[in-house]
Amino acid sequence: MSKSKNLVDTCPMDITINILSGKWKLGILWNLSKNIIRFNELQRLLPGITQKTLTMQLKELEKYGIIYRKVYAEVPPRVEYGLTEIGESLKPILSHMCEWGKEYKRAVTLI
Repeated sequence: MSKSKNLVDTCPMDITINILSGKWKLGILWNLSKNIIRFNELQRLLPGITQKTLTMQLKELEKYGIIYRKVYAEVPPRVEYGLTEIGESLKPILSHMCEWGKEYKRAVTLI
């Protein structure tokens, strides 16, 4: 968690970039926007991500209150991740980003 700026005194755009930056965070949030997901399932949905990186990215998102982590007292332990209320507010943004990507893909294939 190298990004430890005081977010209160920061430009709003910088806050957004600081919280959402990272190769995997938007992919994590996109998958969590669809459903509550267990750690291993999330790792399968993000080919190429290491366990260490996924853990680190999830901890950062949890620290900022974007996602929650729920641990069930079972053997073996079951851990689920989902969006908090603040995280839910990102759904329209993620949806617009997906639509933009589709439009861009269509436009590029026409060139």
